[in-house]
Amino acid sequence: MPPQPPSSTEVVVIGGGVAGVSTAWYLDRLGVPVVLCEKGRIAGEQSSRNWGWIRKQGRDPAELPLIIQSLRFWAEIAAELPEDIGWTVGGVTYLVETDADAARYTAWLEHARAYQLDSRMLSVAETDALIPNLRAPHRGALHTPSDARAEPAKAVPAMARMLQASGVPVFESCAVRTIERAAGRVTGVVTEHGRIGCSTVVLAGGAWSRLMLEQQGFALPQLQVISSVQRTTAAPLIAETTVGSAAVSIRRRADGGYTLAKSGASRAELVPANLRHARPYLPVLQRDWRKLKFRLGKPFLDALLEKAWDGDTESPFERTRVLDPTPDHGLLDQVLASAKAAFPQLADVRSAERWAGAIDVLPDEIPVLGPVPGIDGLLVATGFSGHGFGIGPAAGYVTAQLAAGRTPAVDLGAFSAARFA
Repeated sequence: MPPQPPSSTEVVVIGGGVAGVSTAWYLDRLGVPVVLCEKGRIAGEQSSRNWGWIRKQGRDPAELPLIIQSLRFWAEIAAELPEDIGWTVGGVTYLVETDADAARYTAWLEHARAYQLDSRMLSVAETDALIPNLRAPHRGALHTPSDARAEPAKAVPAMARMLQASGVPVFESCAVRTIERAAGRVTGVVTEHGRIGCSTVVLAGGAWSRLMLEQQGFALPQLQVISSVQRTTAAPLIAETTVGSAAVSIRRRADGGYTLAKSGASRAELVPANLRHARPYLPVLQRDWRKLKFRLGKPFLDALLEKAWDGDTESPFERTRVLDPTPDHGLLDQVLASAKAAFPQLADVRSAERWAGAIDVLPDEIPVLGPVPGIDGLLVATGFSGHGFGIGPAAGYVTAQLAAGRTPAVDLGAFSAARFA
């Protein structure tokens, strides 16, 4: 029989990904009683399936204060954990392949200078010195030496284990079915294993957040896209820096292999929510339609047949414990071939494992962090749009500050849920 959650606490965090675990991590350090509920397993979805880049480089300007703080937090977390999570400050490098790349990266550097970042443009010779034997055509690169990387599949579970060791209740296979309210204010949650009374709920449900918010009467135009990734067998060191290009992006792994993927190459499962929220995504579709694949299949029918639920009935969160989409093997074959062509050190590698993850996206590609309009006591941390692993600790920190009644360390105006109200 699964352990029963406590009857009450101050804060319930819904979701065991990097945002939810980080929120619980900092609430515990603020001395606030917290319970974390995860419907499946800790970091079972995108928080263990991402690329593992922890970067300032290329960030939306609104996210720069968060990621600057988050890099400090990751260093502290890595030093505190008893497990090796692959934390390495090796830099991030984007190859300049076109005039459009050069213009975009040069424009972004203006934002970097405002925060005194160490990002700069490299010449062709400097790029070749940084990445020996590079065969990919390029005109130089954008490089940030202070950026870092870690192993996603290790980092968040290690944090959750340390939370449990410090006495924080962390429940897996414990779906929150609904959030209870009285007079417009949160009073608790109903899980599949019982009710937990609380005054504050943090919804950090990743790709599932929209569904829970809709049940509460708030329409968030959050959709999900499927991104495919693979890891290779061990290979010689190419460079300590991660490298991004149009054809392939690579990260050195702690096991001696490489994580390979392609930026922007995603699949969108067509569901009714795609149609309801299509309008705010039109600018993104116009920009990136060549990189997106659309598929109409079982998820559409499942969404049509989905029935309303309450605290006494089985919820969608129980019917699908972990989103485990099928990777795009054709795409990953191309990515592996591109990697071998660009980096001769990878000539003999094989694909050791392939997977896909469901990325929670928002139209402006920055997250929602903070209160949900009209629902006192409900905070949300979602919509990280494929780059939440890096800023996860800082997102959790400011969300924990809000939950504790404190002023957040970073101005969250740009991340307000009210922008979609």
